[in-house]
Amino acid sequence: MKIMCDLHMHSALSPCALNEMTPNNMVNMALLQELTAIAVTDHNSCRNAEMVMKVAQGTGLVVVPGLEVQTREEVHVVTLFQKLEDALAMQEEVYAALPEMKAPAKMREKQQLLDDEDEIIGYEENLLNMSCELSFEAVAQRAGVHHGLAIPAHIDRKSFSVLSNLGFIPKDMHFPTLELSMYAEKESYEKKYAQQYRLITASDAHELGLIGMAPSELEVESVSAHGILQALSQSLL
Repeated sequence: MKIMCDLHMHSALSPCALNEMTPNNMVNMALLQELTAIAVTDHNSCRNAEMVMKVAQGTGLVVVPGLEVQTREEVHVVTLFQKLEDALAMQEEVYAALPEMKAPAKMREKQQLLDDEDEIIGYEENLLNMSCELSFEAVAQRAGVHHGLAIPAHIDRKSFSVLSNLGFIPKDMHFPTLELSMYAEKESYEKKYAQQYRLITASDAHELGLIGMAPSELEVESVSAHGILQALSQSLL
């Protein structure tokens, strides 16, 4: 079965996302864009994923919980999980590896924790848009331990990507899937990487109007987080 997915976006928990990125707004925009699945991947945290999942119940939209982890090398890695508890376990490790730095007041107000009615119920105290002490390799390994999948994010970007910061994709780490941004010259990356890796695109939306702007079509055995991770985990070699 083929489904359309946008597997990288940020809620109002991410300090760089707009306040309009609330659970109900995200779900409704995804439905308007006729997406089958989205992933909530806030910076170094998944504390709003549960409410997005709750809002999506009964709509037919699959919400995959995840985090976009900023590694020690300042590489962004999207980590996706089948279950919320696995994402929370990964979050616990990332939080333990973040510098002990409280967010300044103005930044803290941009790290919103929301309920299923889009009401602010609190704020994330720790500054989220920072590198943790986990290495690129460690993030991929720990995601696997928690039954998840690590995907190098927006590899075409000139900052915070594996190619910009490391200069290459480590072959010994056996990534099955790589992510391109909506701005990538897709043909050039397909020519270089498509025989070894599955290439997906994602919006990396920080505002509502970008949700669904760079969807990926996936062939899945089941329309579920499990089916999506299974499809993304299959090696092309």
